[in-house]
Amino acid sequence: MARVRLGVYLGEDGVKLGPGKVALLRAIRREGSISGAARSMGMAYRHAWTMIDELNRCFSRPAVRVTIGGRSGGGAELTPWGGELIACFEEMEQTAGRALADLLATLDRQLARPGRSRSARAGRMG
Repeated sequence: MARVRLGVYLGEDGVKLGPGKVALLRAIRREGSISGAARSMGMAYRHAWTMIDELNRCFSRPAVRVTIGGRSGGGAELTPWGGELIACFEEMEQTAGRALADLLATLDRQLARPGRSRSARAGRMG
């Protein structure tokens, strides 16, 4: 099935906001820490930290607030802007999906089907 994967390039540096970073934000909201979120996604902590740092530097408000360890341990939480960022991206994905639905269906209709050989399809196209 044909689908679109949305990637939004932000600011002069072209920081990319895509499904991976948004999934990481959701995981941080669920897990309460960057390390827990990274583990739940099978991602290296350093990679997750870099992604969050990039997002936090990109916007005028941070998406994630980090608490450094200590007796109570560290943690991370989504800021109100982080929640808004997830919602904004989800709405962009839905809008793009609706806008492109007919074109994606056109592509789907032309996809090779299992059991149909390429030579048989090529003969019908000529």
